[in-house]
Amino acid sequence: MRFGMSGCFLPENMHDLTPEICRRVRELGFTGIFTRFRQNNPHDTTQAEARQVRDLLAGEGVRLFQTTGYWQNLVTSDETVRRESVRTVQAALRLAGWLGARGIDTGPGSMNPDGPWNPHPDNWKPEARRQLVKSLKECAPAAEDAGVFLSLEAHQLVTLENPEITREVLDEVDSPWVRSDYDSANWITLKDVFDTTPAINHHFDVLGHHIVSCHAKDAWIENRLVVHIQDGPPGRGNVDFRTLFRRMEALSPDYPVIVEGAQTEDLPMVSALFHQIADELGIRVLAADEEVE
Repeated sequence: MRFGMSGCFLPENMHDLTPEICRRVRELGFTGIFTRFRQNNPHDTTQAEARQVRDLLAGEGVRLFQTTGYWQNLVTSDETVRRESVRTVQAALRLAGWLGARGIDTGPGSMNPDGPWNPHPDNWKPEARRQLVKSLKECAPAAEDAGVFLSLEAHQLVTLENPEITREVLDEVDSPWVRSDYDSANWITLKDVFDTTPAINHHFDVLGHHIVSCHAKDAWIENRLVVHIQDGPPGRGNVDFRTLFRRMEALSPDYPVIVEGAQTEDLPMVSALFHQIADELGIRVLAADEEVE
């Protein structure tokens, strides 16, 4: 298993990545990162600029597990907007390849104008699913050309509202380069939140080989008079990370588990928790330069 981190002290601009930041990643017990270089436009960032970052990471022994897909609306019925969204994801895949990234992370987008993860009734209509499949099929050749997974993140508030729909979409796209970036907290519901183990097992049973990476954050329900399930750093809530680790390891020891929902001050605790669980389960945590036999 490989452990990675995201957010926190990682920069928004790739030109601000330094050897000191990479060493801090390693000192915290992580061997890779998920970066959201929001300030670097995938349409005009050059291969030479990306190569500098790639060489820096390689020299410091830090893997680039994921970069961002810039959160495009891939489900819209507006074909002009959809085509531009596809063009941006294709550019993100090309840039990720130049950076030496394993994959990009993107969701399907949302019809809600306030954000790509916000709810809208049109997100769950058959038309949204058809548009998503069309968009992903158009992106798949760019992923293959770049040698980069288009790792699709899901959530109950968007078109990929459950593992069954996610599997159906991925089966229809039918590309080895368009896969699932699994995030258990995004599908935890009221009926699951006090005992997440059956839900996690169900997610893996349904998605199986479609999963190629994992975002690890926690989830818990808050004392409010409407249902509010909060996410946050691992160790704060009810997500069964032992089951999650077992299921990820069974898919492949090479797949990364990437911390999300944490602040910088949470990382020592989260890293200690993850290494403790791996040790308890007899899971070998791979070094950055270590390959799966």
